[in-house]
Amino acid sequence: MSTSTVDNQEIRISATDPLLVQIAEYALQQEIVSEEAYRIAQYIVMDSLGTGILALRFPDCTKHLGPIIPGISVQNGCRVPGTQFELDPVHGAFNIGCMIRWLDYNDTWLAAEWGHPSDNLGAIFAVADYISRCNVASGKAPLTMKDVLTAAIKAHEIQGVLALTNSFNRVGLDHVLLVRIASTAVVTAMLGGNLEEVINAISNAWLDGGALRTYRHAPNTGSRKSWAAGDATSRAVRLALMAVNGEMGYATALTAKNWGFQDVLFKGKEIELARPLGSYVMENVLIKISFPAEFHAQTAVECAFELHPILKERLDEISRITIYTHESAIRIIDKKGPLHNPADRDHCLQYMVAIGLLFGELRAEHYEQQIANDPRIDALREKMVVIEDERYSVDYLDPDKRSIANAIQIHFADGTESPKVECEYPIGHRRRRAEGLPKVIEKFESNMLTRFPRKRTAQIVESSTNFEKFADTPVHEYINMFVI
Repeated sequence: MSTSTVDNQEIRISATDPLLVQIAEYALQQEIVSEEAYRIAQYIVMDSLGTGILALRFPDCTKHLGPIIPGISVQNGCRVPGTQFELDPVHGAFNIGCMIRWLDYNDTWLAAEWGHPSDNLGAIFAVADYISRCNVASGKAPLTMKDVLTAAIKAHEIQGVLALTNSFNRVGLDHVLLVRIASTAVVTAMLGGNLEEVINAISNAWLDGGALRTYRHAPNTGSRKSWAAGDATSRAVRLALMAVNGEMGYATALTAKNWGFQDVLFKGKEIELARPLGSYVMENVLIKISFPAEFHAQTAVECAFELHPILKERLDEISRITIYTHESAIRIIDKKGPLHNPADRDHCLQYMVAIGLLFGELRAEHYEQQIANDPRIDALREKMVVIEDERYSVDYLDPDKRSIANAIQIHFADGTESPKVECEYPIGHRRRRAEGLPKVIEKFESNMLTRFPRKRTAQIVESSTNFEKFADTPVHEYINMFVI
């Protein structure tokens, strides 16, 4: 490259929105040194793959999988775990992202904006497998699972730090916007993009705007919320491939007066990073371990499990159920009236609490129509009163606590009442890692057994839980174990 070309590139970058440059430089240049972040990333990869494999039991998920046009095959394409599909990385990202998110059972990040950072693994796995297989076919070294972990840490960080103080849901935009931004940044870097190309890709990702949250809220709650993240990762891979092939970017995609993202979609507010990009998000991410429930309700469901033995013989005596919660839970999952589908039910605080009180457990099947027809569920929902506890709301936003507190108390017709059962930190919280991480492995093995014989499952678990062996494994060899 000539000196004049370098100088021109530096001039272009200096005129670019600083946020675009910060994200691109982090994706390309940051060395991840946190052993904790790598350790948690290993569990996140296991958990996300296991959640995706479990989703293959549900026809509403599998109808979205496979090539867009039946019969199309791709040489050295990415594989879709748990299937025989071999796809181009753009549609492969959609498939994998759809599986991971389908059951609302992968990790969660709660802040001014919320979301599920492991959604980005749809793009990361698709691109990593594709690159590795192409490299091997041309005599080059494949990527390793350590590369996947590094990409996951960076995608988590970009999505999560953007979410700390920038609330896109308050202007009606869905959090999958941040999945598209994070995935675009890391996969463009994985594909060999230089700084200008990564910036170009990210700028186009912001110019795409954002999906509306319509499909997450009554009266329109629907299954799109389960494939929206896959759609975001797919678009990210498409933009990344375009950028490394020379497609231009837009220097002031965020800040252009009247036409930039901030003026058009964010009420003129500046989008900022609340803290330097490092590995904070992966170290603090929440893991859904014991049951698939929207994370604002996780501790409420734990409370419901504890109350189940007290309640199960006294259902007819209940006069009122009081749920004490935080403001974000009220805004997102406090629902009254009819619930029309599983997507509606798994985002209803009262429904999830009712299931926990009635059955003492909560599985994906509890959101299906057969269980939802049980008249006791709506009878309990009608007796529920949801109240904000201001302390819970404050602690939810406290960076040193990041609690997701709920409490439940049952009131009976004879004037007696149950203890007020409170849970501030769910089992997947950083403060409960020692208790939670062994259960992630149990969950992973259980999910693998829904798709693979015991011998294959044992091979997968052994290869996934030994960190050194896992990190050194070539990506395509690791994915080979998941091919049916």
